[in-house]
Amino acid sequence: MTTSPLRFGLIGAGRIGRVHAAGITADPDAVLAWTADPFVDGARDIAARYGGVATDSPAELVASGEIDAVLVASPTPTHVDLIAASIDAGLPVLCEKPIDLDITRVDALAAKVAVAGVPVAIGFNRRFDPSFAAARARVAAGEIGELEQLTIISRDPAAPPESYLAGSGGIFRDMTIHDFDMARFFASDIVEVSATGSTLFDDGARRHGDFDTAVTTLRTRGGALITIVNSRHSATGYDQRIEAFGERGMLQVDNLHTDLVRSSTSTGAGTASPFEPFFLTRYALAYAAELREFVKLARGQASTSPTFDDGRAALVLADAADRSAREGRTITVA
Repeated sequence: MTTSPLRFGLIGAGRIGRVHAAGITADPDAVLAWTADPFVDGARDIAARYGGVATDSPAELVASGEIDAVLVASPTPTHVDLIAASIDAGLPVLCEKPIDLDITRVDALAAKVAVAGVPVAIGFNRRFDPSFAAARARVAAGEIGELEQLTIISRDPAAPPESYLAGSGGIFRDMTIHDFDMARFFASDIVEVSATGSTLFDDGARRHGDFDTAVTTLRTRGGALITIVNSRHSATGYDQRIEAFGERGMLQVDNLHTDLVRSSTSTGAGTASPFEPFFLTRYALAYAAELREFVKLARGQASTSPTFDDGRAALVLADAADRSAREGRTITVA
């Protein structure tokens, strides 16, 4: 029996919306049916490139009766209302992170999500990176014994525009939130958060009272320590590494390079190309796998898609890290 492709309504035609439009089109089990963005020219451009109907009204998209699921890739302040509208329409929804910058708004939506009977997934795509997923599976299988230390290094090639920083919620809610979810992917029982931040090079971050450099330490209930190292710049490219250490050894995930060529000459040995320069190329496989898992979730099949509760938990850690860095103290979390 052949299953028809899942008809997607995409809300948001910006950079990440275009990534998802391309991903939906590339997946044989999905089709882009509608795209909505208040700046309708972006939606029209996506529709011209990938097909479907363009509109400036997310409400029209949700009420169209011509979609089976919603993918929310719009600005963060719109997420809560769009998740709620999708639930009311009985439509499974995959929403980009974070759910919101205000935990009280997230908590106000939580009860609705819990009783809705409609799948809600959050876009923590890094769980689906093949190397990160393999390392986590091997830790869970006991290959290195009990996890004692986890180190997550995440550095962007360059700081974002100041206009983006103005509404980002700060480095912990915008950037580190992916790393908080990755920490929970490996060890979900985090009970303490200690963070420190500096503003070393980014004038935009300085003007908005944000950090461009941060280190966060998390402690699990069992005493394992997780260290997250962040920077808003990296001269070598998009720096994404993980090391998991336990009593019987360690597992390491290195960076992806732009090619696999290494050079050894009289001026240097084992010289490699830079790291992948952009998150879209670094995590291309992860975005595709994320979409495949959500399609399964929307169809009522077993799925590993991150849940609404995962999105809430990552925001709790982000809020705690921000408080810790600003107040100079360790924050206890549930």
